[in-house]
Amino acid sequence: MPHAIRIHETGGPEVLRFEEVAVGRPGPGEARLRQTAVGLNFLDTYHRTGLYPLPLPAVLGSEGAGVVEEVGEGVTEVKPGDRVAYAGPVGAYADERLIAAHRLVRLPDDVDDRVAAAVMLKGMTAQYLVRRTHPVAPGETILLHAAAGGVGLLLAQWAKSLGARVIGTVSTDAKAALARANGCDDVIVTSREDFVARVKEITGGAGVRVVYDSVGKDTWTGSLDSLAPLGMMVTYGNASGPVPPISPLVLSQKGSLFLTRPTLMTYVAKREDLLATAADLFAVLRSGAVKVAAPTTFPLRDAAKAHEALEGRRTTGSVVLLP
Repeated sequence: MPHAIRIHETGGPEVLRFEEVAVGRPGPGEARLRQTAVGLNFLDTYHRTGLYPLPLPAVLGSEGAGVVEEVGEGVTEVKPGDRVAYAGPVGAYADERLIAAHRLVRLPDDVDDRVAAAVMLKGMTAQYLVRRTHPVAPGETILLHAAAGGVGLLLAQWAKSLGARVIGTVSTDAKAALARANGCDDVIVTSREDFVARVKEITGGAGVRVVYDSVGKDTWTGSLDSLAPLGMMVTYGNASGPVPPISPLVLSQKGSLFLTRPTLMTYVAKREDLLATAADLFAVLRSGAVKVAAPTTFPLRDAAKAHEALEGRRTTGSVVLLP
């Protein structure tokens, strides 16, 4: 019988339970997927703690890859035997699952399942951030927090390939070396450096055109203070906790700034946008403009250990759970 990681209440990693589950036949518009790899994301910890509530009990996880076993009535997007990947629909921490077929993307032959599970959510997030939320232009200077994280490593490489000067922040020297190796021109170690002062120093006092911030509460004010007038603040995560309420007047006082809180699901809500975003991701992977290191792996049943490592900032790059 298939297994899944479920939560029956919110809390720490200890609430993750490895349980037998029943997976029925696919209904209209659905596919049954045998999963070969599942991506781990900070989003999963938000669901686990209740910051982003889910109906309970719930299977966590929003990213995976595998093989289509069966399709329901009316499905034309995929067929049995297709290698596919997805990002978005919750329920990935499982051996097998049902999923809306229109959310699946066929994998090119030269994209490995583990790589796909590691980059679908994070890579498509990087894509919309640098191509659509704030289209990065040659010669721009950008600030990227958590530059050695799963999204950070991809975003830094992508922005660099578009001609940007990339300033990254990290928490340790080891992560600084990794960030430099993945496209960051300047790296700030926040455990011993004031990133606002360093950004001003690096930019000659001008500030940056855009800040990509997945850290949240701890970097919020400093991120705004790092922007040039008319700059764009992109807050797309809450690793340190949610950002406090803000008055729009703060944006005017700090230089008529722009602020957005985007989500991948909005950017790929239409299937044509999903396919275009995934195609762009696969293209930069294939060209070598963005490279993906082999992800760290944990057995699916050890999802709690993986969460502990992620929240303890003991991971770099991507983490994949193996059913």
